[in-house]
Amino acid sequence: MFGDHLPLVLINLLGLAGIVVWYFQGRGRPMARLVVQILFFAGMTAVLGFSGILPHWVAETDLTDIQGAGAYLAKSARILWWIHLAWTLIGFVRLYIAVEHRPREARLLQELVVAVIYLGVALSITGFVFGVPIATLAATSGAVAIIVGLALQNTLGDVFSGVALTLGRPYTLGDWIMLGDGTEGRIVETTWRSTHLLTGANNIVVLPNSVLAKLSLTNLSRPDERQLMTLTMRIAATHAPHIIEEPMHAVLQKCQRIVKEPAPLVALKDIDAVAIGMDLFFCVAGPADRLLARNEVIDTIHRHCEANGLSLAMSPQSYAVVLPATADQPQARVMRSSDAL
Repeated sequence: MFGDHLPLVLINLLGLAGIVVWYFQGRGRPMARLVVQILFFAGMTAVLGFSGILPHWVAETDLTDIQGAGAYLAKSARILWWIHLAWTLIGFVRLYIAVEHRPREARLLQELVVAVIYLGVALSITGFVFGVPIATLAATSGAVAIIVGLALQNTLGDVFSGVALTLGRPYTLGDWIMLGDGTEGRIVETTWRSTHLLTGANNIVVLPNSVLAKLSLTNLSRPDERQLMTLTMRIAATHAPHIIEEPMHAVLQKCQRIVKEPAPLVALKDIDAVAIGMDLFFCVAGPADRLLARNEVIDTIHRHCEANGLSLAMSPQSYAVVLPATADQPQARVMRSSDAL
């Protein structure tokens, strides 16, 4: 029965065998899976070519001599060929992502490419195998597409914003970002519609991609996660500035939760009759270390000030300066603003 249609039977067997092998191959070995897909696809293409049936011809033009069971075999063979073409192209896409070691952050773009491939293959099967006019089908579905597009306007905005963010790559999964409104956290998931941030309070913030695309953001993980911190302090002006500066350098060198490269700095910024103001600049390994590092630096400063006879001074806002003494006023003095009330 099938002797006259041996090439078609062979194509169908190759196609079905390819599906079975593709299924049991698994996704853990993308290279081996792609090689198998290419072999089966090449074998099916060769048999189709030798039998004179080309999958990209319209159905009625190349199946006039095939009747009965042979016609069904020819259609199934061409459908299987288009399916294997789609899987081969998808295999190349997934292999590229695996080789680039970006399987997670490229998931959105990968899904979009896979959807386009499947859509193209579905239209090709509809037009080339079943002979349905694709142009007429597209024109008929145009009105439906417009209605659906208007109904899903916000969703489509999120989708295309997600694609733009994926292509622009302002961040990747695992990066710690800070948004213009002050929200900050680590990127833990990106989907078609939203991006998920894990905040320092261990909460998940879900941001629609369209909203995220409009916000200014700072990627705290680039070029690396080291962050510069500043601690402002005032030391009573009872010692010379260089005598005060040396213990502060010792404080920064002693702290274990700050990184030593780049080296921490002590900057004297102002001086008055009451205190010497300074800024301590130091880096931490990542955003999660900021709180503990600041606590350690403050505690170490307090202990070093006690050990070196230094006193912390109040901020300028805590003092009120009385005008010089006159015949009707007592002698000028500096006092706490709370005492003046």
